Amino acid sequence: MKKVNVLGVEFDNLTLLEFKKVFLQRIKDQKSTLIVTANPEIVMQANNDAAFMNLIKNDADFITADGIGIVLAGKIQHTPVKERVTGYDMFVWFLKIANEQKKRVYLIGAKAEIASLVDAKLRKEYPDLQIAKVEDGYFKEDLETVAKRIKAAKPDMVFAALGCPRQEQLLAILKKQGVPAIMMGVGGSFDVFSGKVRRAPKFFQKIHLEWFYRLATNPARIGRMQALPKFIVNVYRHRKN
Repeated sequence: MKKVNVLGVEFDNLTLLEFKKVFLQRIKDQKSTLIVTANPEIVMQANNDAAFMNLIKNDADFITADGIGIVLAGKIQHTPVKERVTGYDMFVWFLKIANEQKKRVYLIGAKAEIASLVDAKLRKEYPDLQIAKVEDGYFKEDLETVAKRIKAAKPDMVFAALGCPRQEQLLAILKKQGVPAIMMGVGGSFDVFSGKVRRAPKFFQKIHLEWFYRLATNPARIGRMQALPKFIVNVYRHRKN
């Protein structure tokens, strides 16, 4: 099964290894590629925002199952998702490839302090990666103006950590302009990459309780986590219908 539909969002049913093979070829071919890493929260956002759903359907080239909730939804629907493919894992892999192939990367998002830490880490640990720019997400310009600035930098890869749906809206502008780059929204990945926020230990990742670890270490996320039970309820309702 190539696609799995979860509440109207068409997920590409590929493993992380299969995605990597596809993306390596697209990097080689310099194809403009918009990747949406969608978790239950993003699926619910799309269901409540017609414009965002249209963006996902019409502008995204690939949608990955970033969240164990998506894998669970596949089981509930009897349309299995091969595996969870996290945005963070894809992000650090792309940086590795950019370093190996001396690609030009543009990163935008998070607070100024985080952006500075990310910049420093890239220069230290990825010396062959070309940094077009690392800027924080507190710009005052509209997204069209920011997109123009990014396009002028001629990046091979663009990573936006602006939160959903803003990061996807920015990248969709670049996609429509045909910018020949890998483009992906990465949510809170800059915080983790910078070291300011600790990713869940391997044990929690392995048993698919990374979400619980994040909630336990940051109770303020409880509001966002409420999207998960609503998501599961909607999946059951959709299956019955």
